[in-house]
Amino acid sequence: MAGEVPVKALLFASYADAYGSTEVPLLLRAGSTVGDAVAAVRAKAPTAIPARPLVALNERYAKYDEHLSPGDEIALIPPVAGG
Repeated sequence: MAGEVPVKALLFASYADAYGSTEVPLLLRAGSTVGDAVAAVRAKAPTAIPARPLVALNERYAKYDEHLSPGDEIALIPPVAGG
C-alpha cells in the first residue's frame, strides 16, 4: 500500500526472551526513521527494551534519524558483557 514501509526488526538475547520472538514485522508510515521503528517495537513491550538501544540498519550501526526504505531490516542489539 502506498505511503507505508514494511520493515523487519530483529531481536537478540534478552530482548528476544522478553519479547517472546526474534523477529517483529513492522508496517510504518512512509518517511519513518530508525527511531520510529524502535518506538514501534517498544510500544508492544515497553519494559523489555530500553528507550535507546544500540541499533543496526541492514547490518551496519545506525543513527535514530536515518530514514527507512521498504524491506529494510533493523536489529536491536542488547548490551553485551563478558569476562
